Amino acid sequence: VQLQASGGGLVQPGGSLRLSCAASGRTFSRYTVGWFRQAPGKEREFVAAISGIGGTTHYGGSVKDRFTISRDNAKNTVTLQMNSLKPEDAAVYYCAADIRSSIATTPSVYDYWGQGTLVTVSS
Repeated sequence: VQLQASGGGLVQPGGSLRLSCAASGRTFSRYTVGWFRQAPGKEREFVAAISGIGGTTHYGGSVKDRFTISRDNAKNTVTLQMNSLKPEDAAVYYCAADIRSSIATTPSVYDYWGQGTLVTVSS
């Protein structure tokens, strides 16, 4: 599976961005896909994930109720809708894929990673 994240950019506090993770591979629908982020000097942080079977979702505590993850298996795409953005949301965002059906929040569990897309939240 190859992943490509896109959609990052500069947004003002309170604004919205939509990130996309495009994947190759005919079995993509079976993978759990997660979004992680990493700010300078900080560890990679779990943001959200969606399972391949059933589409179960899980969010990190700092983004719950503001971010929404969804997937379109016909298009091999996972989307992260980010609303009410805060300066502390600024980071490089990565999408990752894990063949297991259960959702993991630990980066090391994920086998495949995209290249990252930069989100800047600033006025």
